[in-house]
Amino acid sequence: MAQSFDLKKLLNLNSLLVFAVVAVILRATGGGDVAIFVTSALAIIPLAGLIGMATEEIAARTGPQIGGLLNATLGNAAELIITIFALREGLLELVRASIIGSVLGNLLLVMGLAILLGGLKNGLQTFNRRGATMNATLLILAFMALAIPSLFDATFVEEQAFADELLLSEGVAIVLILLYAASLLYSLRNAQAAGDVGAHHAHEPRWSTQMALGVLAFATLGIVVMSEFLVGSVEPVVEELGWSELFVGVIIVPIVGNVAEHLVAVQMAIKNRMELSMSIALGSSLQIALFVAPVLVFISLLFDDKLVLAFSLPEVIALAAASYVAALVAEDGESNWFEGLMLLGVYVIIAWAFFLLPL
Repeated sequence: MAQSFDLKKLLNLNSLLVFAVVAVILRATGGGDVAIFVTSALAIIPLAGLIGMATEEIAARTGPQIGGLLNATLGNAAELIITIFALREGLLELVRASIIGSVLGNLLLVMGLAILLGGLKNGLQTFNRRGATMNATLLILAFMALAIPSLFDATFVEEQAFADELLLSEGVAIVLILLYAASLLYSLRNAQAAGDVGAHHAHEPRWSTQMALGVLAFATLGIVVMSEFLVGSVEPVVEELGWSELFVGVIIVPIVGNVAEHLVAVQMAIKNRMELSMSIALGSSLQIALFVAPVLVFISLLFDDKLVLAFSLPEVIALAAASYVAALVAEDGESNWFEGLMLLGVYVIIAWAFFLLPL
């Protein structure tokens, strides 16, 4: 969610923008689907970083309350755009997998790397136990809400099963959005009462408002185009490489859409700012579960194929394991490198299992 981008790192990421040009040329000339998939995915990485930086520049000028809301709303804009295109193409399995994969990536891969590298450099690190525990608890509640449509799937009468699933998913989505709004309000009020709203990431604006809005518009438009290329090449890539759509959604799409934010979380841990690093990892997971997933349910109503929150058994088990492990790590307000290694181990096992799933 809210974060402070390192300018030098972002400039390095921006070198990947050349792949946007390559992707456009390949698409126009009928290039291979795998090449289009790879180049468009690489192009999305710096564009997502630009959205994050532009959002933070605007937030620095609008005040902590509005700024926090902007960061919370646009924190996963890239992935939201990708999944909207997937919804339009009817790739519902890919959308559901990307929801699960984003949470897994933040809780296991990002938090694991941050704790591992931060621990190796700084030794035992501490963070706000109360805030981290509250976020972890809210995440477990979100998991329960997302799992309920899957668990009740088998109980619906077959003739009207989909209608019942959709109605249940819509109800769950409404509750999750209300919980997300309440969590934002709670966090902002607590931070304001403590007098440290935005203290961890506040900075003097480096861009004018016009420039920030221009960069935001450019990056958003770029992601829209690249997302269309990426999603349009998914099915041919799945067939050509022998990957399952589930693997692409759980592993590939979340990494592509959130690389810039992931790097920030790791960077903060290395700088011994573990509280901010945990806030990014847990906060982004909550945003996916409580905001992005419910919004996608309602956006899908605009298309022929409607999204229901009925996940496969492997997805439910993986999400349960990640939520539980993250809650255990956050419980004592301390972290060490071995905890990070364990989180990464769980992520590798889950990724390998999804890779081996049959098509």
